[in-house]
Amino acid sequence: MRSNFRDRAFCSLAVLLLMATPRPAAAAGTMRVCADPNNLPYSKKDGSGFENKIAEILADEMGAKLQYYWLPQRRGFMRETINAGRCDVVMGVPSAMRSLETTRPYYRSSYVFLQRKDEPTIRTYDDPALKKLKIGVQLIGEDGLNTPPVHDLGSRGIVENVEGYLVYGDTESKTPLSPVVDAVANGDVDVSIVWGPIAGYYAMHEPVPLKLTPVLIDPTQPVLQMAYGISVGTRHTDMDLYNDLSQALRERKDEIDAVLADYGVPRIDKSSISEK
Repeated sequence: MRSNFRDRAFCSLAVLLLMATPRPAAAAGTMRVCADPNNLPYSKKDGSGFENKIAEILADEMGAKLQYYWLPQRRGFMRETINAGRCDVVMGVPSAMRSLETTRPYYRSSYVFLQRKDEPTIRTYDDPALKKLKIGVQLIGEDGLNTPPVHDLGSRGIVENVEGYLVYGDTESKTPLSPVVDAVANGDVDVSIVWGPIAGYYAMHEPVPLKLTPVLIDPTQPVLQMAYGISVGTRHTDMDLYNDLSQALRERKDEIDAVLADYGVPRIDKSSISEK
């Protein structure tokens, strides 16, 4: 039950409805990737997301042509994409995701406390200020499932001063994931608890300086994971492709790290995460 909850809590990055279907490895010379066409900072149809840039690096290293199948990342994404044979690769999946063969992580990140730079820094859920401040949090899907930070706040009775922002956001917006960050910049909330890559990217584009403080595991609720390794995912049957991707990640690590830095992705040490 706990493992099932943890998977659901991270479905903003990978909607976990994959069912195993045998399919050959990617066609020779083509790296077929499934991605969301409007999901900055991760992916966008014009290729401006950091996962787009990393996919380009991997395809180049493998000597392959990069080809996309575009579909919004909603419930059923995996079922309709890689499981349906429309692609062979999904970028940015949790390393511990069992329904895909996942590479070693190419980055590790965490939720962060996002605040205006001139405010007293919040470092833990036990900071007394959280009972008084207005807090922004991310919720998952149309039914608003709680993310791990929401559960940690709720266990401390911090409920009435919490404002939810859907992870999927407004698909008509050019920046559907930005509202939870915008809310801190414009003063609608005092602090947001946001997945690091979203916070880091949009904080760079706000008109006021913001700061990010990593949220690591809450010792009172260790099942609620706050940090994740992020990998490239393929089908379990596509081991040749998996090996090629793994080698490409190793060979082009410096370039990939540079892309992550350019997009403001906050990274944490491996010791902060339990991963395969």
